[in-house]
Amino acid sequence: MIILLGLLIMGSVVLIAISIFPLFLKQLRAWQAEKEVKVAKQMDQMFGDKSPKAIAQLYFILPVVFAMAGYFFSQSLIPAIIGGAIGLAIPNFILKIRLARRKQKFNDQLLDTIGMLSSCLKGGLSLLQGFEVLVEEMPAPMSQELGLLLKENKMGIPFEESLVRLNKRMNIEELGLVVNALLVARETGGELTKVFSRLTTTIRDNRKLKENIKTLTLQGRMQGAIMSFLPILFVLWVLSVNKHHFDIMLTSDIGRMLLVAAVFLQIIGMFLIRKFSIINI
Repeated sequence: MIILLGLLIMGSVVLIAISIFPLFLKQLRAWQAEKEVKVAKQMDQMFGDKSPKAIAQLYFILPVVFAMAGYFFSQSLIPAIIGGAIGLAIPNFILKIRLARRKQKFNDQLLDTIGMLSSCLKGGLSLLQGFEVLVEEMPAPMSQELGLLLKENKMGIPFEESLVRLNKRMNIEELGLVVNALLVARETGGELTKVFSRLTTTIRDNRKLKENIKTLTLQGRMQGAIMSFLPILFVLWVLSVNKHHFDIMLTSDIGRMLLVAAVFLQIIGMFLIRKFSIINI
């Protein structure tokens, strides 16, 4: 009787799993397709040559790998959940880093681009012809972005709108200065070579000012980083010497409340130190 009851329960579980699995697989495929579309947009923005499907698969592979690693090393469920969350966040982190590096490289090429464009205008070329020269002479990502701007213009999009789309796509402060100067010059008239000369001076002065600020605030930022991580390092050192040092804090209600308050205040302190040590200009 007990064996028959067990077989019935196992059969019911198998039937339920068979009925639920297709729905789960359908939702999984829909989520994968959604991720592929999102990754494809980001890769198009970075002119990436890798397959979006291969990158989207990382959202499924890494959480499983990190969750298994967390459970294997700790034999506990909480580290496995934390590992799965870390694995799920890694692909987004990688894409953001690649996009930030691309924007930084674009920004580093901006002064050379302005100088070359100014030389093209002094040589008698039009603005669009100057952009064509930049696409041929400048390395990526500048040539890729300007090439896309020219393709949009050839497809019928106004030049001014293409400049605005470039500015929104890159979202760089110094590029915004260049785009706004070009738009104003095309509406009101004026000699673009002089405008570019002033822009070059402004951008260089702005970069020098930022470097000076970073140098002057380096000591404060280092002190903030040390003071932020010093309590964490102190706790780890105490636990390495005496694992039961904080047992009284963990076993009493007042101790747990004080620990939560300490962690909360530590996070607020780290946030405030970071805010006070960063100067935006």
